[in-house]
Amino acid sequence: MYLPFNTDSVRQVPPQSDRLTTLTLFGFRKGHIRWGLAQMGTKGAQLDQVPGLLFHKLLGSGHGKGFSIKPNFRRYGLLCTWESEEAADEFLERSELMLEYRLHAYEIWTVKLLPTQAHGLWDRVQPFTPQLTEKNNQGPVAVLTRASINWLALPQFWRFTPKVSKGLEEAKGLICSIGLGELPLIRQATFSVWESMEAMKAYAYQGALHKEVIKRTRAEKWYSEELFARFIPVESYGLWNGADPLAKVINNTLS
Repeated sequence: MYLPFNTDSVRQVPPQSDRLTTLTLFGFRKGHIRWGLAQMGTKGAQLDQVPGLLFHKLLGSGHGKGFSIKPNFRRYGLLCTWESEEAADEFLERSELMLEYRLHAYEIWTVKLLPTQAHGLWDRVQPFTPQLTEKNNQGPVAVLTRASINWLALPQFWRFTPKVSKGLEEAKGLICSIGLGELPLIRQATFSVWESMEAMKAYAYQGALHKEVIKRTRAEKWYSEELFARFIPVESYGLWNGADPLAKVINNTLS
């Protein structure tokens, strides 16, 4: 998970009011793993037809809290950007597709996110259009990092990844984190939530190993495409590893 990011010239998704991002994590029951894996290649066309859904990615996951070379075939994710919260709720709570997922999952967790900063591209598109400022945010902050890794840089990338992921597991102020990806090894992402902006920045800017990796990504051109985004989590519900990791922190922020 490599947080700092240089600003690119990007092609924006046309801005909409009430722009919202959601991340949903599915934990599949034993005996349903093959079904879960199959959805990665079959549900994209169906998602293209969902009203109000502007951008979506079906994602696999890895073991641990960051980038991982070892896949977790029981955990998958769905990242979406919506034109309104009403469109998101209609899909997440009442769609046939989500009902189908519930039949195969032993737990599902969703977090609603409002973007505050976004740089870079995802498949040549900037899917997030921040409308809020981070200036007055005193609560938790969520971070999404995503990269397409150059083939020639794969050995170096995966040489450093286990060390960085271990550092993430020991980071102070980390509430939850998961490594996600579209393709094994080469199209990777990490989603994390931190207690505060200060905790996130301490991890990003003060760790020697993390700073070394950032330096190498630039000098050795590890990525062919990359994206960095920050969000304010505003609502979460469901279960991830048996609990809602954000229930208390979001409630405390809003109270």
